[in-house]
Amino acid sequence: MLILALNSGSSSLKFGVYDVARGVATALLSGEAEWRGATGTIRASDRAGNPLPLRHDALATQDDAVVAISALLGQADVSVQAVGHRVVHGGPGCRCHCVIDDTVMSQLRSAAEFAPLHVPPALSIIRYAQSHFPGVPQVACLDTAFHSGMPDVARNFALPRELRSEGVERFGFHGLSCESILRQLGQKPERLVIAHLGNGASITAVRDGRSIDTSMGLTPTGGVIMGTRCGDLDPGVLIYLMRKHGFDAEQLEQLVDHRSGLLGISGDSSDMRELHRSATTSPRAQLAIAMFCYSVRKAIAAMAGALGGIDVLVFTGGIGEHDGAIRASICEALRFLNIENTLTLPSLEDEQIALHTARLTSP
Repeated sequence: MLILALNSGSSSLKFGVYDVARGVATALLSGEAEWRGATGTIRASDRAGNPLPLRHDALATQDDAVVAISALLGQADVSVQAVGHRVVHGGPGCRCHCVIDDTVMSQLRSAAEFAPLHVPPALSIIRYAQSHFPGVPQVACLDTAFHSGMPDVARNFALPRELRSEGVERFGFHGLSCESILRQLGQKPERLVIAHLGNGASITAVRDGRSIDTSMGLTPTGGVIMGTRCGDLDPGVLIYLMRKHGFDAEQLEQLVDHRSGLLGISGDSSDMRELHRSATTSPRAQLAIAMFCYSVRKAIAAMAGALGGIDVLVFTGGIGEHDGAIRASICEALRFLNIENTLTLPSLEDEQIALHTARLTSP
């Protein structure tokens, strides 16, 4: 089957066409569209990495991106049989990868209140893809699905039952990344920790291939320090800001999702590469790097407690895969855990989307 995988962000859309046969996804072409304000760019390459010629007009929205991708497939004479979408949060109503119908769309719209930064753009992409690829099955591949079987002791918050019953619980994220790591490992370690470190970051404990705990919670804001997200925070801080400074929900959301994390600590950048460059002269950049590594070390050690030890530790994501200095700093203080294997693997989310989509739509 030929599958189009769409991995949407708030201002970008990664895409790839995969030939899926016998449980193996082979990339035929891949690319990314990005837009800032009224302008944008799109780039794509074939399976050998050669740039593909692109014809497109103004690229300023998700709709423009889908139109450009559709035109690219037409140029390449590619006709896809299904489209798979990465959806960050399925909410309490949608807990497994599934073919999209009206009911699923309604469930995903309800989930937008849990992840307003991620779900609305994904819903827009789904609607545009349904319009530009009429009659082609569309599949929602959920980052929360991998964690849906977490035990109650890890899934529940210490809140009243009525809040838990309406879906206020730990959902967990980066599930497609975790699934791709397990697929690459082949044999499932008994006690595995996956450190997905990028602009978004999470630590997940996996026992025999199943998620038993993870650092992110109800939303992708919780857990370790991230690029612009604060990670775990004393809820009293939010109450203080509401009482003292009159913050409303929108201002709190802007603070914890867009103005905090590495950016908030350093005052300059959310990009770890830039922080490394400025760390020689900027104490604030040094502190941001140190706090990031410290928070990740604590989270990994906590997952060791959940698992009773760690057999394999895997680093993935942009920072986890490419930043050796960060990995070394994190691992140096974890020697007492006597971790048998520490690996670095790529996060193959788009391949995972293609595989799920083919499985759910194949005749």
